[in-house]
Amino acid sequence: MIGRLSGHLLAKHPPWIVIDVHGVGYELETSMNTLVALPAVGESVSLFTHLTIRDDAHLLYGFGREHERALFRALIKVNGVGPKLALAILSGMDEDAFMRCVREDDSKALTTLPGVGKKTAERLIIEMRDRFPDWEDGSNTLLPLEAANGRTASRDNLADAESALVSLGYKLTEASKMLADIDPNQSTEALIKAALTQRMTG
Repeated sequence: MIGRLSGHLLAKHPPWIVIDVHGVGYELETSMNTLVALPAVGESVSLFTHLTIRDDAHLLYGFGREHERALFRALIKVNGVGPKLALAILSGMDEDAFMRCVREDDSKALTTLPGVGKKTAERLIIEMRDRFPDWEDGSNTLLPLEAANGRTASRDNLADAESALVSLGYKLTEASKMLADIDPNQSTEALIKAALTQRMTG
């Protein structure tokens, strides 16, 4: 089992990234919360990982926080929740926000996430309520990821952000609408974060 990777960030193609570890390039899929915290390409990076082995593929997922990985692992055990939906949930809100929804029975907030309907939200609340009773203060910190550098956004950045939102389960028209009112002169990661934040608060 691959539990953690430390190396140099070779590429970012949301939601996919590639990390070079001693000459071997590992392709990982990440949540948007982890993605926006990544440093610039070429910089050092360290992520917690989860490996899923299927008949047709070995899939590696990367997380900036150990709690994020723990929640991902708990989510994929819930009936009807696979890795794609788990990443969409973790991209739409962080671990503490998710657990707050569970503790407060806030199914309405959960249904704002792509792929989460009313029944799925209720199932998540019921099944997750007793899985993480205690979240210790100070333990939910990011690994040492430097903030992404401020690159000027272009049409490519908007296209990448739109593609990433679609990969999370949003429809193309919905993704375009989410990005329509956001200042385009930002990095892809910042555009994604702004779109998700606007979706949650809108």
